[in-house]
This record gives sequence, C-alpha cells and structure tokens, in this order.
Amino acid sequence: MKTILVVGIGAGNPEHITIQAINALNRADVLFIPDKGSNKADLADLRREIIARYVTNPASRTLGYAVPQRDAANPDYGAGVDDWHAALARRFAGLLADVPEDGSCAFLVWGDPGLYDSTIRIIERLRQAHPVAVEIVPGITSVQALTAAHGIALNRIGEPVHITTGRRLTAVTDDTIVMLDGQTAFTQADPDLEIFWGAYLGTPDEIIIAGRLGDVAEQILATRQAARRQHGWIMDTYLLRKREEREPLHP
Repeated sequence: MKTILVVGIGAGNPEHITIQAINALNRADVLFIPDKGSNKADLADLRREIIARYVTNPASRTLGYAVPQRDAANPDYGAGVDDWHAALARRFAGLLADVPEDGSCAFLVWGDPGLYDSTIRIIERLRQAHPVAVEIVPGITSVQALTAAHGIALNRIGEPVHITTGRRLTAVTDDTIVMLDGQTAFTQADPDLEIFWGAYLGTPDEIIIAGRLGDVAEQILATRQAARRQHGWIMDTYLLRKREEREPLHP
C-alpha cells in the first residue's frame, strides 16, 4: 500500500519545520509541490527551499502539479468548495501514479494540516477509490506565528478563544482569531476592540500592526492593499479582543 504523508511546514519561516517533519520528508519517494500560478510562486519557492535545506534522501524527487481553481463566482459557496475539492481529489489520484508500490509521497502543507486546510479532507475523498495509508505531521500555524510576533499570549487566564473566518465573523464576545478574511470583515467590528494583525507571518516580508481597531483599521487596509499590489497575493491573520480594563498604578 502506498503512504501519503501530510506534512505541516509552518507559517512561512523555513526554521518553523519540526524534526518530525524533516524525518517524514526524508521518507518520501516523491515530494509534491503545488503550483498556484505566477502570483503565488513565492509559496512554491518556499517549499522548494525547505526541501533543498532539509531533504537529504538521494532517492527522493520533487514533482510539481497545477492546482485547480475554485469557482469564486459560484453564489453557493459550499457547492463551489465541494466541486473544487472533488477536482483536487482527482488531481491527487493522478499524482499517485508517480509513487512506487509500497512507496510514500509527501504533501507540504502551509501551517498545520488540521487548521483551515483542506488537504486531509481531499485525501479522504481520494481514499474512497484508492486505498492508501495516511500519516499527518503537525506544523506551526499562523496563529502561533501571530501571537509570537506581537509578543502576546493567545488566551487570557481561564478564557476561551474562538477561531473563525472573515466570512463568519460576528459580534466579538470571546477573544477571536480570524483567518481567510478576503472581505476585511474587521472593518465592520466594534471599533473599541483591540486588534493584533499580521501578514506574511514568519517570512522576511512579515508585517504586524496592533492597537485599538478604530484607530488602526484604515492603516491595516492601506497596508494590506499595498502589500497585495507588491506581492500579487496576501495571507493575513488577526486577533480581536475586548480591551482589558487596567487598574491605575499607585506609588
């Protein structure tokens, strides 16, 4: 049986990769690199840098593949994602032909495979027609990279944390991490919230901004637009939380 290794590679810094991930990559006969077009060539280049730095198995080889595009114009978001996942499952099935019998292959997944990434779900579709073994290797997420960059703890003492997408952002009661926010939903949130925002986390292009949302929202919007123009893509994450009431210090 062939084995698929789903390896989390961190949020953008090649040094985010764990020893477990390095060992998994060195077990793979084939390392798959997704091609999302020239605008996102940086993402493929980082994967190649990780392979060049850490993979010492002379028998392994790298294979690129084109990623099908999701139909963003489909008004039914769920159906559009389902169709996209089905197309990716078919693409993955084709890639398996390049893996030797009883061999293994690796997908290098940005961040962690278990947090807002679809690779595991797509492989589950694949397994319905192609029996394969699957191993998951966790990675550092953009959430961890965000809090580290800002020098803060993710949770406050005894308090929960909510993780959602920009599409699903509602009134913020608990500390809330927002990912995949192409709609810049923070502009509709309570301006008295505190925001910790970051883009290209872990990379040399990392940008972070923090402050009262009403005071920094326009700065984040302008920075985000300029960065997208410069790079052709942007991945950002942010934390929204109610500001803590701090007792004044007394001498």
